Amino acid sequence: MHSLVNNVYLSVFQIDAGRKAWATKGKEAESRVSYEEGIDLAMSSFKDAQTSADPQTLILAEYTFICQELEFCGETDNDSLSSLTQAKENFDDAFRALQVVENSVFYKEAEKTFPHHKNYRVRSAKGFPKDVFHFACGAHKARLKNTLRAPGIDPIEKALLKQRFANLATAQSGYMEKQKKALGI
Repeated sequence: MHSLVNNVYLSVFQIDAGRKAWATKGKEAESRVSYEEGIDLAMSSFKDAQTSADPQTLILAEYTFICQELEFCGETDNDSLSSLTQAKENFDDAFRALQVVENSVFYKEAEKTFPHHKNYRVRSAKGFPKDVFHFACGAHKARLKNTLRAPGIDPIEKALLKQRFANLATAQSGYMEKQKKALGI
């Protein structure tokens, strides 16, 4: 897992360095190489994370990416700063939910605090609680989908966004398995 985090960190660094150098005369080709190498490393990292199907690994990769984007975000880019900060906070909550779902006694008790109306359940009124893990993934999938809709996104970056979106769906599926086990379903 250590190498996954390092690779995601490095990929965001390369992507950011490539983007920032595009405007520097004489550095265009070098910056494109950095950008593309960063995208390639991120893509392979996210694909590796997806093969694990482990919710912790999947959101750790996304969390690392978000934190690095936040680190490289411009001080005056208030919209991005706000969005990325909210995403980070949501995933902080998701990590806590992962700890609780591992203890079936605690999770069964916590499950009682969620309404049984279909709006608060995954799959149906008799389904799993739509807790902070699902909320974090859903909110971030919406964020990624909005980015995908923006015009002018490089096709290789769009592919990475789609992979990250798919990883969140895989994380939710893996988390539902943990919920199923914790609730004895």
